[in-house]
Amino acid sequence: MIFDLIIIGAGPAGITASIYAARKSMNLLVLSKDIGGQTSLSGDIENYTGYQFITGPELTKRFKDHIDTYEIKVNEGEGILSLKKDTDIISIKTDKGQYRAKTVIVASGKMPRELGVKGEKEFKGKGIAYCATCDGPLFAGRIVAVIGGGNSALDAAIGLERIARKIYIINIEKELTADAIMREAVLKSGKITVLNESRVVSVKGEKFVQAIEIEKNNSKKDIAVEGVFVEIGLTPNSGFAEGVDKNNLNEIMVNCACETNIPGVFAAGDVTNVPEKQIIVAAGEGAKAALSAFRYFIKVK
Repeated sequence: MIFDLIIIGAGPAGITASIYAARKSMNLLVLSKDIGGQTSLSGDIENYTGYQFITGPELTKRFKDHIDTYEIKVNEGEGILSLKKDTDIISIKTDKGQYRAKTVIVASGKMPRELGVKGEKEFKGKGIAYCATCDGPLFAGRIVAVIGGGNSALDAAIGLERIARKIYIINIEKELTADAIMREAVLKSGKITVLNESRVVSVKGEKFVQAIEIEKNNSKKDIAVEGVFVEIGLTPNSGFAEGVDKNNLNEIMVNCACETNIPGVFAAGDVTNVPEKQIIVAAGEGAKAALSAFRYFIKVK
């Protein structure tokens, strides 16, 4: 079977693209590891139009409910291995099968960046986590560290404030770089200690995390913690896209119509070089990509 459109990813960009494509009566398929993407890992969301306040998991449920109304076929739990175009057909290989389509939208988002320090690999799932929303409740009443100084790190720290006994923010920069309202909330907290110009050099423990070793001004010291939340940014899920132009950050290069260098292959959301990585921006880009894919499909079908 050859689909009119295959959408890779079911975060804000992929879901919005699928809704727009369904409204154009395209024969489409969505392939994704999960539904919601980074949205499902977010804590409190206060800047998504139409909602003064909503949590990431709640917004993800709204997304899922919306695509369910269109009976869009979603193959959840599939990892993408390769994408390439042969003549006029685009082939996609996953860890569960192979698919073909006339158009494709890559909306595969990003994945958490790792620290790359000694002990990280050994203690994954044993005290090291990459999602405070998902794993925070496991650390109730404990001392934890959040690594990073941007919005995602402070969002994690603020969320953990209701759960953990004490929180350290380990920030490699001179100052926190998150939005002012989040910085104010952190600095007012009696539970959160910010350590600027500091970096983690190793994670220590026996069966589980017991401490992190940090370096500041060429001096090293251990801080006793039972949990480490890594919030140092994200890296694009773009490695499978063969022949698609990417920048030095491995983001897929797109123009204002979400077109890549390969005709029929479009991209949207955090996996692209569009500068602002926000839920609402990704959703808008998904809508654009679907409309562009439909225009292309009409010309070539």
